[in-house]
Amino acid sequence: MVSAIRVKAQTLYAAIDASGFYKNPVAQNCPLLDENVPFTLAQRNLDGAFLEAAAAAGLTNLEGHRLVGGMRASLYNAMPLAGVQALTAFMKEFERRHG
Repeated sequence: MVSAIRVKAQTLYAAIDASGFYKNPVAQNCPLLDENVPFTLAQRNLDGAFLEAAAAAGLTNLEGHRLVGGMRASLYNAMPLAGVQALTAFMKEFERRHG
């Protein structure tokens, strides 16, 4: 049986992999990445705009590590699949506007 966290991670990985705008900088076979999915934007200068627009859309706490940058989506049990779906829809729209 696939865990709920894994389903959420697969949903987000699929959106990242389908895009040329977002990248996952870490090997996907790392089991910890099911709970925290890091990703970067093709243009680092858009990180701030991404975070501001995400916050305006109700998507918060996406900031990556302060030394590494990028984004990090935490998919622990409190995050519903609908939240991941909202994030992936936002990512697609942000890419459409800025990609």
